[in-house]
Amino acid sequence: MRLPSSIFVSVSLFTAETTAALYLSSTYRSAGDQIWQALTLLFTLVPSVLVQLTLTFIHRDLGRDRPLVLLLHILQLGPVIRCLEAFWIYGSDGRVEEPYVSITRKKQMPRQGQSEEVERQVGQAEGKLFTHRAAFARTSVIQAFLGSAPQLTLQLYICVLQQGVSIGRGTLMVISLLSIVYGALRCNILAIKIQYDDYQVDVRPFAYLCIFLWRSFEIATRVVVLVLFSSVLQLWVLPVVLLNFLLFFLYPWILFWLSHSPFPENIEKTLTSVGTTMVLCLLTFLYAGINMFCWSAVQVKLNDPDLINKSLNWHRMAVYYMLRFVENASLLLLWYIYKTDFYNFVFAPLLVLQLLVAYAIGIFFMLVFYQFCHPCRRLFSYSMTQGQWTCSSLLCLKCDSPGTSPMGKSVLEPAGPVQHKEPTDNEEAHDTVTETTDDLIQHTAYDILSDTIQDPASEMGNGIDGGLNSDFGQSVCCNAKSITDV
Repeated sequence: MRLPSSIFVSVSLFTAETTAALYLSSTYRSAGDQIWQALTLLFTLVPSVLVQLTLTFIHRDLGRDRPLVLLLHILQLGPVIRCLEAFWIYGSDGRVEEPYVSITRKKQMPRQGQSEEVERQVGQAEGKLFTHRAAFARTSVIQAFLGSAPQLTLQLYICVLQQGVSIGRGTLMVISLLSIVYGALRCNILAIKIQYDDYQVDVRPFAYLCIFLWRSFEIATRVVVLVLFSSVLQLWVLPVVLLNFLLFFLYPWILFWLSHSPFPENIEKTLTSVGTTMVLCLLTFLYAGINMFCWSAVQVKLNDPDLINKSLNWHRMAVYYMLRFVENASLLLLWYIYKTDFYNFVFAPLLVLQLLVAYAIGIFFMLVFYQFCHPCRRLFSYSMTQGQWTCSSLLCLKCDSPGTSPMGKSVLEPAGPVQHKEPTDNEEAHDTVTETTDDLIQHTAYDILSDTIQDPASEMGNGIDGGLNSDFGQSVCCNAKSITDV
């Protein structure tokens, strides 16, 4: 059983940020800045309440006789008691004989064309600890993008206006940035576990480092750009933010409407249609909040039974980063044009160049992660470099004719002439793995909303059912080599 270190990190960041925000709000009150005090408390209490509700919903405490736990959640101390409970479970492992164990089956990453299936016994205590880890992974994302990100933007804006950084404000800004980066990292790991649920995923330290650097440069640059733009064009910042937010909030709903799929009703049996709609709106609200500051590794797909898109869409990612880079450059250009003498203390051209280079460095670490450090890169149907070339060819297709664009034609060719030739064995194997991977979504145990609200025994049971799907196991074992070759 692994040490629940991720739970400790989540609770530490939550407690430190809340304490720093309360202290800073008291200094604002002493200085008579009631607006800054109100906004600081707002970006602290609202995500805290959402975290308490999420933990209560996942652990189903409303249907259990646990009045002390509910009282602590009302007092906003739920994460602390959950952390103590998780470490108690970890410390008591092995002292009491388990009444029953479950058997889970996970496939190992293909090596030399072979993928073995490993059986493992999981006790009841480990199942409960798994539920705690999954719950805190979700609360870390909520805390990061619905609390820490707006908080960091607000405090940096105040620093720009006052041309100074106090100790309390600087401490809160550092903690908020770490909370956002950690939440984005947890979102990446959660997406990997959702997409490759049947495989034993082992994330190496260098992969964590790449994700940390990628998200740090991306988020820090985005926050600075928004603050600089809002400091000179206060009336235009609200339309820009609302346009970004509404675009990502409505995007999953538009795709759902175009798919003509029935309304999802399998989120939770006790929820009514109104309750299901509210949960879906909260999910898309969080999705929009993530994409406001960085790329969301977990893509919402409302017409999917698990509400999550389990395929890596390189084209969508490439378009997002290209448009975001153009938007950041445009906002910086507007800031440079309309800046006043207030910014005489900085060299504006150098600052613009540094921010654009920093965002490009973040994209570079993202490419390094997906190309060399992704734990499941051997299962990719094609590499990220090929996806970037394909997207670039699609964008240039309108400008170049097919006869004068050999590079774009060679990349986009498979949709045409390939249909008229006999498929090779590798192509048939690749098609088989693709089809069976699409069927895998019915067996995942990492649903972002409902996987952890099941009892630990039923979670492990679902893992057994997924492992006993022999047809899929044989297909992956026989065709893993073709995936590696591709």
